[in-house]
Amino acid sequence: MPDFKYEITEKIVVLSERSKGWTKELNKVSWNDRDPKYDIREWNHSEGKMGKGITLSDDEATELKNALNNMDL
Repeated sequence: MPDFKYEITEKIVVLSERSKGWTKELNKVSWNDRDPKYDIREWNHSEGKMGKGITLSDDEATELKNALNNMDL
């Protein structure tokens, strides 16, 4: 598996916390020195681990925000 690097450029919100130190977060993350994207995934910062997640461009995040705003939550 090829190496990759990442940098959390902006911590936005912790959506939930699980036992054993895992948190589900929305952050802006730069992957391999590229422009930061919105990123939703689980992290265990104390152990330096991350789970699978999704990344969203600014346009995709805007579409998601609009869809959530139009829902009755």
